[in-house]
Amino acid sequence: MKSLFKTVALISFFTFLTRVLGFVFRIILSRVVGAEGLGLYQVASSVFMVLLTIISSGIPFVISRLNAAFYAEKNSKKAGAFLSVALIFTVVLSIIICLIVLISKNLFSMLFTDKNCIIILLSLLPSLIFSAVYCVFRGDLWARGNYFALCVTELYEQVIRIVISLLAINISFSALKNALNLGWSMSIACFFSMALVIVLYFYYGGKLYKPQKAHLKPFVCQSAPITGMRVAGSFVQPLVAMIIPARLMAIGYTNSQALSLYGVAMGMTMPLLFIPTTIIGSLSTALVPEISTAVAQNNSQHVERRATFSISFALAISSLFVPMFMGMGESLGVFLYDNVLSGSLLQSASWVLIPLGLTNVSSSLLNSMGLENKSFFSFLVGSGVMFIAMWFLPALLGINALVVGMGLNYIVVFLMNLRLLKKYAHVNIKLGKLLLKYVAVIIPSGALTAFMASLCEYVLPTFVVLIVGGIISVGSFISLAMVLNLFDVKGVYVAFKNKIKIKNHQKSKNI
Repeated sequence: MKSLFKTVALISFFTFLTRVLGFVFRIILSRVVGAEGLGLYQVASSVFMVLLTIISSGIPFVISRLNAAFYAEKNSKKAGAFLSVALIFTVVLSIIICLIVLISKNLFSMLFTDKNCIIILLSLLPSLIFSAVYCVFRGDLWARGNYFALCVTELYEQVIRIVISLLAINISFSALKNALNLGWSMSIACFFSMALVIVLYFYYGGKLYKPQKAHLKPFVCQSAPITGMRVAGSFVQPLVAMIIPARLMAIGYTNSQALSLYGVAMGMTMPLLFIPTTIIGSLSTALVPEISTAVAQNNSQHVERRATFSISFALAISSLFVPMFMGMGESLGVFLYDNVLSGSLLQSASWVLIPLGLTNVSSSLLNSMGLENKSFFSFLVGSGVMFIAMWFLPALLGINALVVGMGLNYIVVFLMNLRLLKKYAHVNIKLGKLLLKYVAVIIPSGALTAFMASLCEYVLPTFVVLIVGGIISVGSFISLAMVLNLFDVKGVYVAFKNKIKIKNHQKSKNI
């Protein structure tokens, strides 16, 4: 448990830094590039992410799993030979994908409502080759449990991208030119990230050996199913990028207006909704090897305890942020992006945090248990519900149809995942009762936050209002949660205090 918390803390810390930089970056983009330019880039990058998923989804996972076994056997030569095979295969695959896009660019341009998006997609292609190299070496570092190196490379890439983008974009440029420059900055950042992960690989003692044909078949056979499922899943974002602007245009919006609305929703509002997943995702990442080991050892009790704890943890973290977004959504949108609509969307989408967090952790648990196919089926059903909502609801809700569609998707997926966890992991959690308690905490906490924030706005600057509102939101949430016995803060404090005493006692004995 100690190493688990340390790993979660490490991943959470670096992920938090990376996302904070990402938020700052998006704030700058929203003010310099504008909603239309951001929308162009988001639409083009949604198609690019499908191509990137082919390279960076199943491949590093398989490398980490197989090379971990080789290192356990003290067979670093075999691990190095396997890595060489993976490197050659992945680089060749990325080059083939780039050539297909270049040759068929007219066909790809038909995917976009704005034909200029194909130019931005082409500017992103070099990063595909750089990412192919990056993900192979990253998989080996993951196999050796070097989470520090993995986190450093991700933070480094974010910093490089921000610096290059700031040098490349300008408020006087057109929306297309700024979006194109963002694409090139992504490719340059991926190159530097690739260079760093190669240096770290050799710095930590990694070696490449002569590739052996015997490694090719197991590599392809084990990575293909995982990649296939994730590629199918990655088509969701580009489909959303096509459906939402098209449906908005069908009810009277111009192409520019539809892209601007989509840019605000996906480029400004949605990143804030994923803040809680910084912590939840860190827990999921740390639990994967532990759950996998327990499943292999048929330790069902351990799997049940970890699954129950993970769901309760995800629900608590997600619920903590809801009152804050509910009460100060508009203020956050104005302060961060100088955009009222982004804040209004955040306010109306705050409820999505709960099913989003539960879906994140439940899907990770199922994948760790080797139930990827069943988890993927849940994803397909949820996506179907989402697309139906996004097709019909814009006429009634406008851009809010995106929020409702995503929320329905996460609800359906989690309910199906929970049924699987009860069946295969024997998870017995009274979720309905627990959820009602959190709702009883969220509503008054959100109302109090909104009331106090609105009062403070008359006398305090927005930044101070957000700080005061955040303190009130978190404080009232924790206080009400303690009243309903959702949090045992006193127990945590006593455990922490006893731990400090034990450490001090050990130090005094050593002296």
